[in-house]
Amino acid sequence: MIDKNLNLVASKLVNAFLKNKIINPISVRYTKKLSNADKLRKLCESKIKKPIIGFKAGGTGIPVMKNLKEKEPFYASVYKHNVLKNNKSVKINKYTLGIELEVCYLLKKNFFNYKRKISKNNMSQFIVYIAPCIEIVGYRQKKKGIKSFGDLCSDFGANVKFVIGPRKKFSNNNVKNLKTNISNPKIKQSVNGNTNTVYINPMNSLLFVLKKLQKDKIRHDKDFYVFTGSSVGVVPILSKGIYKGKIEKLGSVKTKIN
Repeated sequence: MIDKNLNLVASKLVNAFLKNKIINPISVRYTKKLSNADKLRKLCESKIKKPIIGFKAGGTGIPVMKNLKEKEPFYASVYKHNVLKNNKSVKINKYTLGIELEVCYLLKKNFFNYKRKISKNNMSQFIVYIAPCIEIVGYRQKKKGIKSFGDLCSDFGANVKFVIGPRKKFSNNNVKNLKTNISNPKIKQSVNGNTNTVYINPMNSLLFVLKKLQKDKIRHDKDFYVFTGSSVGVVPILSKGIYKGKIEKLGSVKTKIN
Protein backbone atom coordinates (compact mmCIF):
# COMPACT_ATOMS: atom_id res chain seq x y z
CA MET A 1 0.00 0.00 0.00
CA ILE A 2 1.37 3.43 -0.98
CA ASP A 3 1.82 5.99 1.77
CA LYS A 4 -0.68 8.85 1.23
CA ASN A 5 1.91 11.57 1.83
CA LEU A 6 4.37 9.93 -0.55
CA ASN A 7 1.66 9.66 -3.17
CA LEU A 8 0.79 13.35 -2.75
CA VAL A 9 4.42 14.40 -3.13
CA ALA A 10 4.76 12.21 -6.23
CA SER A 11 1.67 13.76 -7.79
CA LYS A 12 3.02 17.28 -7.21
CA LEU A 13 6.36 16.41 -8.77
CA VAL A 14 4.71 14.72 -11.75
CA ASN A 15 2.48 17.74 -12.35
CA ALA A 16 5.53 20.02 -12.26
CA PHE A 17 7.41 17.69 -14.63
CA LEU A 18 4.60 17.51 -17.17
CA LYS A 19 3.67 21.19 -17.08
CA ASN A 20 7.23 22.51 -16.81
CA LYS A 21 6.50 24.24 -13.50
CA ILE A 22 8.62 24.91 -10.42
CA ILE A 23 7.25 23.90 -7.02
CA ASN A 24 8.37 24.37 -3.42
CA PRO A 25 11.06 21.91 -2.28
CA ILE A 26 9.86 18.51 -1.14
CA SER A 27 10.74 17.30 2.36
CA VAL A 28 14.26 15.95 2.95
CA ARG A 29 12.64 12.83 4.40
CA TYR A 30 12.16 11.74 0.77
CA THR A 31 15.62 12.71 -0.45
CA LYS A 32 18.19 12.22 2.32
CA LYS A 33 18.43 8.46 1.74
CA LEU A 34 18.89 7.29 -1.83
CA SER A 35 16.66 4.27 -1.19
CA ASN A 36 13.73 6.54 -0.28
CA ALA A 37 14.41 8.84 -3.22
CA ASP A 38 14.49 5.87 -5.59
CA LYS A 39 11.12 4.71 -4.27
CA LEU A 40 9.70 8.18 -4.95
CA ARG A 41 11.23 8.26 -8.43
CA LYS A 42 9.64 4.94 -9.35
CA LEU A 43 6.27 6.07 -8.05
CA CYS A 44 6.52 9.30 -10.07
CA GLU A 45 7.46 7.42 -13.22
CA SER A 46 4.52 5.03 -12.77
CA LYS A 47 2.17 8.02 -13.02
CA ILE A 48 3.53 9.23 -16.38
CA LYS A 49 2.12 7.85 -19.61
CA LYS A 50 4.51 9.62 -22.01
CA PRO A 51 6.90 7.38 -23.99
CA ILE A 52 10.27 6.53 -22.46
CA ILE A 53 13.21 6.79 -24.85
CA GLY A 54 15.95 5.55 -22.52
CA PHE A 55 17.61 5.63 -19.13
CA LYS A 56 20.34 7.69 -17.50
CA ALA A 57 23.03 6.98 -14.96
CA GLY A 58 23.28 9.74 -12.36
CA GLY A 59 25.89 10.50 -9.73
CA THR A 60 28.66 8.78 -11.71
CA GLY A 61 31.48 11.04 -10.53
CA ILE A 62 33.52 8.94 -8.10
CA PRO A 63 34.84 11.92 -6.05
CA VAL A 64 31.26 13.18 -5.58
CA MET A 65 30.13 9.68 -4.73
CA LYS A 66 32.75 9.44 -2.00
CA ASN A 67 32.02 12.93 -0.70
CA LEU A 68 28.31 12.13 -0.35
CA LYS A 69 29.09 8.66 1.07
CA GLU A 70 27.31 6.70 -1.63
CA LYS A 71 28.45 3.29 -2.88
CA GLU A 72 27.08 3.49 -6.41
CA PRO A 73 25.24 5.81 -8.81
CA PHE A 74 21.49 5.70 -9.49
CA TYR A 75 19.43 5.51 -12.65
CA ALA A 76 16.25 7.15 -13.93
CA SER A 77 14.00 7.00 -16.98
CA VAL A 78 14.40 9.53 -19.78
CA TYR A 79 11.29 10.60 -21.67
CA LYS A 80 11.11 11.10 -25.43
CA HIS A 81 9.90 14.71 -25.20
CA ASN A 82 13.06 15.65 -23.30
CA VAL A 83 15.51 14.36 -25.94
CA LEU A 84 16.52 16.72 -28.75
CA LYS A 85 18.58 16.55 -31.93
CA ASN A 86 21.96 18.21 -32.31
CA ASN A 87 21.99 22.05 -32.34
CA LYS A 88 18.53 22.36 -30.79
CA SER A 89 17.77 25.06 -28.18
CA VAL A 90 17.08 24.56 -24.49
CA LYS A 91 15.36 27.08 -22.25
CA ILE A 92 16.67 27.25 -18.70
CA ASN A 93 15.59 28.85 -15.40
CA LYS A 94 17.35 29.88 -12.21
CA TYR A 95 17.03 26.37 -10.77
CA THR A 96 19.01 24.83 -13.61
CA LEU A 97 22.10 23.25 -12.06
CA GLY A 98 24.29 23.25 -15.14
CA ILE A 99 25.35 21.47 -18.30
CA GLU A 100 27.10 18.12 -18.74
CA LEU A 101 28.93 16.30 -21.55
CA GLU A 102 28.38 12.56 -21.86
CA VAL A 103 28.78 9.43 -23.93
CA CYS A 104 25.47 7.81 -24.83
CA TYR A 105 24.56 4.50 -26.45
CA LEU A 106 21.59 3.24 -28.46
CA LEU A 107 20.75 -0.37 -27.62
CA LYS A 108 18.54 -3.04 -29.18
CA LYS A 109 15.17 -3.70 -27.60
CA ASN A 110 15.87 -7.44 -27.50
CA PHE A 111 18.02 -6.75 -24.43
CA PHE A 112 14.77 -6.91 -22.45
CA ASN A 113 14.23 -10.51 -23.58
CA TYR A 114 17.74 -11.59 -22.64
CA LYS A 115 17.60 -14.37 -20.06
CA ARG A 116 21.25 -14.46 -19.03
CA LYS A 117 22.84 -12.11 -16.53
CA ILE A 118 24.26 -9.08 -18.34
CA SER A 119 28.03 -8.64 -18.09
CA LYS A 120 30.89 -6.71 -19.70
CA ASN A 121 31.55 -9.78 -21.86
CA ASN A 122 28.08 -10.05 -23.41
CA MET A 123 26.58 -6.54 -23.40
CA SER A 124 28.27 -5.30 -26.61
CA GLN A 125 25.95 -7.43 -28.74
CA PHE A 126 23.08 -5.09 -27.84
CA ILE A 127 24.82 -1.78 -28.66
CA VAL A 128 23.95 -0.28 -32.06
CA TYR A 129 25.27 3.30 -31.92
CA ILE A 130 27.48 5.49 -29.76
CA ALA A 131 27.34 9.31 -29.66
CA PRO A 132 28.38 12.41 -27.71
CA CYS A 133 25.54 14.17 -25.93
CA ILE A 134 24.82 17.15 -23.73
CA GLU A 135 22.57 16.97 -20.69
CA ILE A 136 21.01 20.02 -19.08
CA VAL A 137 20.41 19.24 -15.41
CA GLY A 138 18.10 20.96 -12.97
CA TYR A 139 15.22 20.66 -10.56
CA ARG A 140 11.48 21.01 -10.80
CA GLN A 141 11.81 22.55 -7.34
CA LYS A 142 12.89 25.87 -5.85
CA LYS A 143 16.24 24.64 -4.63
CA LYS A 144 19.85 24.82 -5.70
CA GLY A 145 22.91 22.71 -5.14
CA ILE A 146 23.28 19.01 -4.33
CA LYS A 147 23.19 17.77 -0.74
CA SER A 148 22.57 14.12 -1.59
CA PHE A 149 22.09 11.79 -4.54
CA GLY A 150 18.50 11.63 -3.36
CA ASP A 151 18.03 15.28 -4.34
CA LEU A 152 18.79 14.34 -7.95
CA CYS A 153 17.22 10.89 -8.07
CA SER A 154 13.86 11.91 -6.59
CA ASP A 155 13.44 14.75 -9.10
CA PHE A 156 13.38 12.55 -12.22
CA GLY A 157 17.15 12.18 -12.09
CA ALA A 158 17.32 15.99 -12.41
CA ASN A 159 17.38 15.65 -16.18
CA VAL A 160 15.85 18.60 -18.01
CA LYS A 161 16.92 17.97 -21.63
CA PHE A 162 19.34 15.79 -23.57
CA VAL A 163 20.84 16.90 -26.89
CA ILE A 164 22.32 14.05 -28.92
CA GLY A 165 25.17 14.62 -31.37
CA PRO A 166 25.95 12.63 -34.55
CA ARG A 167 25.83 8.88 -33.93
CA LYS A 168 28.51 6.39 -34.93
CA LYS A 169 27.98 2.70 -35.56
CA PHE A 170 29.28 0.88 -32.49
CA SER A 171 32.19 -1.47 -33.04
CA ASN A 172 33.69 -2.14 -29.62
CA ASN A 173 34.72 1.53 -29.41
CA ASN A 174 37.26 2.17 -26.70
CA VAL A 175 35.92 5.07 -24.65
CA LYS A 176 38.45 4.85 -21.83
CA ASN A 177 40.68 7.83 -21.09
CA LEU A 178 39.32 10.11 -23.83
CA LYS A 179 39.80 13.87 -23.52
CA THR A 180 36.60 15.91 -23.38
CA ASN A 181 35.75 19.61 -23.40
CA ILE A 182 32.67 21.77 -23.15
CA SER A 183 32.79 25.46 -23.96
CA ASN A 184 30.93 28.68 -24.63
CA PRO A 185 33.33 30.64 -26.88
CA LYS A 186 31.28 33.82 -26.58
CA ILE A 187 32.31 34.26 -22.94
CA LYS A 188 35.56 32.24 -23.17
CA GLN A 189 34.21 29.59 -20.78
CA SER A 190 35.95 26.26 -21.32
CA VAL A 191 36.07 23.16 -19.10
CA ASN A 192 38.18 20.08 -19.81
CA GLY A 193 37.37 16.58 -18.68
CA ASN A 194 38.00 12.88 -19.27
CA THR A 195 35.75 9.89 -19.86
CA ASN A 196 37.50 8.01 -17.05
CA THR A 197 35.73 10.23 -14.51
CA VAL A 198 32.44 8.52 -15.44
CA TYR A 199 32.15 5.66 -12.92
CA ILE A 200 35.56 4.31 -14.06
CA ASN A 201 34.51 4.68 -17.74
CA PRO A 202 31.30 5.02 -19.80
CA MET A 203 31.06 1.30 -20.60
CA ASN A 204 31.15 0.50 -16.89
CA SER A 205 28.41 3.06 -16.34
CA LEU A 206 26.37 1.47 -19.13
CA LEU A 207 26.79 -1.93 -17.50
CA PHE A 208 25.57 -0.49 -14.19
CA VAL A 209 22.34 0.75 -15.82
CA LEU A 210 21.72 -2.52 -17.66
CA LYS A 211 22.17 -4.50 -14.44
CA LYS A 212 19.67 -2.25 -12.70
CA LEU A 213 17.15 -2.67 -15.53
CA GLN A 214 17.45 -6.45 -15.22
CA LYS A 215 17.20 -6.36 -11.44
CA ASP A 216 14.09 -4.16 -11.52
CA LYS A 217 12.55 -6.30 -14.28
CA ILE A 218 12.03 -3.27 -16.54
CA ARG A 219 10.31 -4.00 -19.84
CA HIS A 220 10.53 -1.86 -22.97
CA ASP A 221 9.38 -2.50 -26.54
CA LYS A 222 11.67 -0.17 -28.50
CA ASP A 223 15.39 0.40 -29.00
CA PHE A 224 16.59 2.68 -26.21
CA TYR A 225 19.32 5.09 -25.17
CA VAL A 226 21.52 4.89 -22.12
CA PHE A 227 23.16 8.15 -21.00
CA THR A 228 26.24 7.33 -18.96
CA GLY A 229 27.02 10.45 -16.91
CA SER A 230 29.11 13.58 -17.18
CA SER A 231 32.77 13.58 -18.18
CA VAL A 232 33.20 17.22 -17.08
CA GLY A 233 31.10 17.31 -13.90
CA VAL A 234 28.20 19.76 -13.64
CA VAL A 235 29.44 22.86 -15.47
CA PRO A 236 27.70 26.14 -14.49
CA ILE A 237 25.89 27.89 -17.32
CA LEU A 238 27.43 31.34 -17.04
CA SER A 239 25.73 32.84 -20.06
CA LYS A 240 23.14 32.08 -22.68
CA GLY A 241 24.36 31.18 -26.15
CA ILE A 242 26.01 28.23 -27.89
CA TYR A 243 27.64 25.49 -25.81
CA LYS A 244 29.76 22.98 -27.70
CA GLY A 245 30.93 19.65 -26.31
CA LYS A 246 33.77 17.61 -27.83
CA ILE A 247 34.71 14.02 -27.04
CA GLU A 248 37.96 12.72 -28.49
CA LYS A 249 37.35 10.11 -31.26
CA LEU A 250 33.56 10.45 -30.94
CA GLY A 251 32.90 13.97 -32.22
CA SER A 252 31.01 17.01 -31.04
CA VAL A 253 27.53 18.14 -30.00
CA LYS A 254 26.01 21.62 -29.70
CA THR A 255 23.06 23.27 -28.03
CA LYS A 256 21.83 26.85 -27.77
CA ILE A 257 20.94 27.90 -24.23
CA ASN A 258 18.07 30.39 -24.01
